[in-house]
Amino acid sequence: MNDALIISNIVLWIAVLALLLVVLALSRQIGILYERIAPMGALMMDSGPKVGEAAPRFELATLGGSTVTLGGAKPKSTLVFFLSPTCPVCKKLLPILKSVRKAEAQTLDIVLASDGDRPEHDEFRQRAGLADFPYVLSSELGLKYQISKLPYAVLLDSAGRISAKGLINSREQLDSLFAARDLGVASVQDYLDHGHTHAHPEHA
Repeated sequence: MNDALIISNIVLWIAVLALLLVVLALSRQIGILYERIAPMGALMMDSGPKVGEAAPRFELATLGGSTVTLGGAKPKSTLVFFLSPTCPVCKKLLPILKSVRKAEAQTLDIVLASDGDRPEHDEFRQRAGLADFPYVLSSELGLKYQISKLPYAVLLDSAGRISAKGLINSREQLDSLFAARDLGVASVQDYLDHGHTHAHPEHA
C-alpha cells in the first residue's frame, strides 16, 4: 500500500514538472510570436512629400469661417487628419482624436481635412461634434500629399517639417506617428524593420 502511494506521488510530481515545462515552452513561443506580429504602426505610403522634408504651405479657409495655415514654423506641432463623412473607420477614430486633442492641447493642433461638397461636410461636422476642430476642404491638399486611402494622417513638427505620416486604422497606429517622431525615424514600421539605422535627415 505504501509503495503504491509513493509511486503515485512520484508519477504525480513527474506530471506536474512536465506540465510546468510545457507552460514555459508555450510562454516562450508566445513571446516569439508576439515579436513577429508586433503592431507595425501606421503604414506609410511611398508617395507625396517625404518625412523630414518641409511641408508644403497651404492657407485654407475652415468650415467654421476662420483660416488655418499648414506648413511653416508654428508654436505647436500639427496633425493633419484626412477623413471622409462616408468612411466608417474615420468615424470610429473621431473619439480618439478628441481625446488626443484634449490630452495634447499644449503641444499639438489637429486639423481635419477632406474634399467634396460643403453641405455634406457641414452636416457631418455638426452631427459628429467636430465644431472645435479646424475643418478644411481642399482637393489640392489631398493631391499634394497624394492621399489615396483614408483615414490618413500627417504629423508636422513646429518647424513645419513632416515628422511622420501614414494610414491610420487604430489608436495604436495614431500613437505610432508620435512614437516615430520621438524616435527620430521615418515610421515605427521602418524602425522595426531596420532598427536604429534610419533617422530623419535632420537627425542623421
